[in-house]
This record gives sequence, structure tokens and C-alpha cells, in this order.
Amino acid sequence: MCRIRQWLRTKAHMVSTLYKWSIDEWHKLVDSGVLEGKPVELLEGDIVKMSPEGIEHSYTNQSVSDYLRDLLKGQAQVRDSHPITLDNSEPEPDIAIVRLPQTIYCNHHPYAQDIYWLIEVSNNTLQKDLEQKVIK
Repeated sequence: MCRIRQWLRTKAHMVSTLYKWSIDEWHKLVDSGVLEGKPVELLEGDIVKMSPEGIEHSYTNQSVSDYLRDLLKGQAQVRDSHPITLDNSEPEPDIAIVRLPQTIYCNHHPYAQDIYWLIEVSNNTLQKDLEQKVIK
């Protein structure tokens, strides 16, 4: 019985992703409304469930954002939990410091070349953040 469980665990780790979503497909899916209210983001072509925000996380995120907004006023835009667009991902970092003017984001999220700094507030999700959200 032990060998069967070990084999099943090994097989579970070997399962490959059935389909990788492109950014264009992801945008169509988002625009269709199918994902409305669902806490998901696109990471390396995979639709990944986002962790819920705890009280400490929310407080820290808001405090850091407020501080950076005051510090960087007129130099950069501070975005809280909004998507950024990368090659095959559209994560929602806790804080993104992006170039101005903010009107350039009327028709698209910030691209890699628009981003100065990303901040991910992490407490219970540190391991997940380090494994899934690191740009390789």
C-alpha cells in the first residue's frame, strides 16, 4: 500500500499542464466576464488562484503604498494590487511603482519597461510567492 501511495504522489508531480494561456487569450477571458469576482491571475501561462489577504497583509500593503505615494508624488505612479503585463503572465503584485503619466495605462496595464519596482507583501504566502511569482 505504501508503494502505491508513493507512486501516486510521484505521478501527481509529473502531471503536465494541459494548456498554457497566452496574454491575448487571457484578456479575452477576462473581458468575457467569466472570471468576474474570482481571485485568479495568470502566471507563466497558468491560471493560478490568489491567496486571500489577511489583516496584517492589508495593513502593511496600505501603509507602504501611502508612504510611497507621498515620497514619489510627481515622479512615479504607485499602483495597489493591479495587474501588470509580462510576456506570458499578468500577475497582480501588491504594489507596483510605474512610470508616469498614468494616462498611458488607459488601454493596457504597465509592461515590463514601464515598471521601476514591484513589491510583494508576504507573510503566510512567502514560499508560494518565491516559487510562482519570481520572473525567470
